Amino acid sequence: MMEDDRDRYLVPGLLRGLATLKLFTPASQSLSLSQIARALGITRSAAFRTVYTLTHEGCLLYDERSQSYALGPGVMRLTYGYFATREVVEIAQPELARLRERTGWSVHLGVLDGTSVMYLIRIPGPRHESSIIHVGSRLPARATTLGRVLLAGLDPQEILNRYRPAAATAAPQATGLGVQKVTEILRQAKADAAAEVVSHIGDFEAGIISVAAPVRTMSGQVVAAINVTAPREEGMEGQIEEVRTALVATASRVSRLLGWDPPDPTSSCGADAWK
Repeated sequence: MMEDDRDRYLVPGLLRGLATLKLFTPASQSLSLSQIARALGITRSAAFRTVYTLTHEGCLLYDERSQSYALGPGVMRLTYGYFATREVVEIAQPELARLRERTGWSVHLGVLDGTSVMYLIRIPGPRHESSIIHVGSRLPARATTLGRVLLAGLDPQEILNRYRPAAATAAPQATGLGVQKVTEILRQAKADAAAEVVSHIGDFEAGIISVAAPVRTMSGQVVAAINVTAPREEGMEGQIEEVRTALVATASRVSRLLGWDPPDPTSSCGADAWK
């Protein structure tokens, strides 16, 4: 078949499925089973098993009248996360650069990845302090301001699903967290959802002050979080409030660019799921 199939770590069935999806182009929007088999250089029976699986998962649609296949909505679901994240990064990057210039603090943007926060943007402060954080870094969501903001944007059941895959059971799961710890995470998320920002002195970098705020999509869903960090120094208490205001303004501006229409100031959309 294809040369890459000789790599023993590759999964032939997955490669065949991906190769099938790649056959559909603006010039070839629908294909018959025979056309797919011929293009892949495989038998009709092998091609049928592939398209049957893709159709079952919604990645292909079968038209009985023309006996042909076309791309289905399942393909869009596969790509949504990538394009949504890319859009957030492209929109947020210049706004975060301005926030760094205005505050002089390091600025980060992260998204939730399971029970971790993954950093997608890092703009160090003017002093370029050394940091364990880099683009692509993952840290426990429950122990970072970015992660706490992101967890607060979930409903309680989703948090249970992430930390306890068998959500209704009382046994500790693969995360190593027992029931008591998960309960603490839920309690903290409820409190964070009611707050405009989340702040603390970092657990991973001693003496680092961190403040985070949510980024929302058109639907109000928390899709990312922005935080600012700086070494704790004497006499910076007055500066923190100014930085906090700038952070909230930036997060709100990025959210608006993503289509978010803020609700009435007297309401708290972040806390709705916790009522």
